[in-house]
Amino acid sequence: MRYNYSKLKRINSGFTLIETVVGIVVLAISFSVITTLIYPIVEQSADQLHQVKAAELGQSMLNEIQNKAFDENSDKTGGVIRCGEVSAPICTLNNSLGSDIGESRESYDDVDDYDDINHGDEIQGSLNDNSLADLYVGYSVDVSVCNDGDYDGVCSAKVISNTDNSTAKLITVTIRTPTGFDIQFSTYRANF
Repeated sequence: MRYNYSKLKRINSGFTLIETVVGIVVLAISFSVITTLIYPIVEQSADQLHQVKAAELGQSMLNEIQNKAFDENSDKTGGVIRCGEVSAPICTLNNSLGSDIGESRESYDDVDDYDDINHGDEIQGSLNDNSLADLYVGYSVDVSVCNDGDYDGVCSAKVISNTDNSTAKLITVTIRTPTGFDIQFSTYRANF
């Protein structure tokens, strides 16, 4: 009985080292292409979640601000005395907007106290605590308040001579998501 060793050798042959290395290189290239195609889709799906959380945070901030008095010189209990009216004190001028001396967020009593609030990496609750920090990691909040009596959406210059101070304040809350997307929320607080 004679064996044909050439047939037997072909049956038992496998991949050579070169074929294995080429296979690994092709596999690595295909994985890198797939990864570059999938990564933007994953980031876009995260953006939607971040936008929803930003909307919640922005609405919460606007609700807090809207529940305060119009001005430091207005009646804090509901509009019996309105600043800017005859025999009432003038409303706060643009160059004087912002929190009063000694006030912190938990004691803010009028809308313009919130001007220039900037919460960087740690979002603070209305009592100036860090209760929201774990819920909004990577978010930041900026608030600006300005006089805008003509309702054109443009803040009047912050100068003493500005007389655009007795009818409306434009409140703008800007939320920055962890992916760097800025979302602005604006509303007006009228003098009533």
